[in-house]
Amino acid sequence: MVECYHCEKSLLYGRSHTHHRGVAGGRWKKRAPKTQRIFKANLVRLSIIEKGVTKRIRLCTKCLKRVRKDMTDGKKPFLTLANVKKIANILS
Repeated sequence: MVECYHCEKSLLYGRSHTHHRGVAGGRWKKRAPKTQRIFKANLVRLSIIEKGVTKRIRLCTKCLKRVRKDMTDGKKPFLTLANVKKIANILS
């Protein structure tokens, strides 16, 4: 099963519900059906640097947003993105 490297977000099971209004009296035949479904996490494949080694991981977009915001605010993020470091070396 695929999951986020940082927060371990993965599949979530739930139900989808159609927005059928049904019939007055609530007869069972005409009610809006609810079916089982799987909600998948929005994962992105990217490279990070961990202990001096480049590593390919999957990260959910919520964690990626947190890393990028920490970098722009000048805070130390919980991950070091590999491709961002290369760009920073070229510019300096």
